[in-house]
Order: sequence, then C-alpha cells, then structure tokens
Amino acid sequence: MTVIAHSLQNFQVAITAGRHNFIADEPAGIGDDAGPSPYDLLLASLAACKVMTAHMYARRKNWPLETVEISLKTYNVHAKDCESCLADPADPNARISMIETTVRFLGDLTAEQRARLGEIVDRCPVHRTLTGEIMITTTVEGLDQPPQPLT
Repeated sequence: MTVIAHSLQNFQVAITAGRHNFIADEPAGIGDDAGPSPYDLLLASLAACKVMTAHMYARRKNWPLETVEISLKTYNVHAKDCESCLADPADPNARISMIETTVRFLGDLTAEQRARLGEIVDRCPVHRTLTGEIMITTTVEGLDQPPQPLT
C-alpha cells in the first residue's frame, strides 16, 4: 500500500491511505489540532497492530479474549539513563526514543494465557519494524524538471 500526504494550511497534512482520508496536524499552539500528530499516528499504528495480533492469536487458540486495551506513550531519555538500552557507550548523551506500552487483556483468561498474549503482542509486524533495522530512502522530484503531482 502506498500512503500519499500533501500539505494543507498551517501544519495540516491531508493523508490518503487506500480509500481512507484523514488529516494529521500539530497540537494547538503549534498547529491547529485538526488531527492526530505524527507521533500520535505512529503510536496508533503500533497499538492497532498489537490489538489485532492479540485477537488473531486468541482466535487461533480458541481463547476467550474479549477486549484488548493498550496505552502507549513516547519520550526520550539519555543513553546514560537507560541501563537496558543498546546505545553507543561512547556517547552517553545520545538520545534514545522510548515507547512505553501498558496492555490489558479482558476476558476469562488464565494468567498463563495473559502472559502468552503479552509476548505475542510484541511480535506484531509494526513492533518488529520499529525495533528492527529500518532503512528510509528519500527521492526529491523536480530537480531537473517541474514536479508532477503524486498519485
């Protein structure tokens, strides 16, 4: 799937993902708060993937999972303040992006089933993408000719 984004007014961004259209924006004071911020969208993607993955697994196992509730927040820490981070020890002031997740599984589940679902949600595709090596390439169009609209 290709996602298309283009600027609107102020910091608003119109986004098309398949047949879905929505707006991203910065919070009031910076933007107009017309939609979720880029980090809200990132966390929403991760949360949605974790919830879907838990339900898929529970269905395959015929477990009585009714609802999954996930709370996520993001913040930065210095590498020197994070004992479990795999940061470059040569730069203790390096910033590490943290995503803290709290999950609740509702339904008549055993403690073992809840623990297993806790492991499974960390295997969702978005989680694996964010914790794996990511390579992002950027091509600037229109360097030798006028840019054309993206479709």
